Amino acid sequence: MVTYSTNLNLKNTDLGILILRLAAGGLMLTHGLPKLSKLFAGGELAFADPLGVGVELSLTLAVFAEVICAVLIIIGLGTRLAAVPLIITMLVVFFIVHGADPLRAKELSLLYLMAYIVLAITGSGKYSLDYYFLKQKDKK
Repeated sequence: MVTYSTNLNLKNTDLGILILRLAAGGLMLTHGLPKLSKLFAGGELAFADPLGVGVELSLTLAVFAEVICAVLIIIGLGTRLAAVPLIITMLVVFFIVHGADPLRAKELSLLYLMAYIVLAITGSGKYSLDYYFLKQKDKK
């Protein structure tokens, strides 16, 4: 009986990608939903403007990435494309927002960055809407 193997098992790979999508997308929502509330709360916005594009646009871009793109990653719809804004957001957080901070202050953004890079490379896997729609398209 073999208990360890380095052979690639596509079923396990698809399951691993699903778990990564659910974790990276779901946990990102815990950062994005408070920003969404802040965006629609009215009043003066208090948010960082690391790119110099204005507070409202910075917050809107963060909400787009951390809510809309995170949900797309969770459901596996346009995963590779949805990962791009999240990769950019995590690069900004790592290098600009927490640029002068020690690694322990920016390691979370680095972990998210690596997860989104993996998803941009692998795509959404078999357990996704991408797979379902592409499978339906191939049947026609």
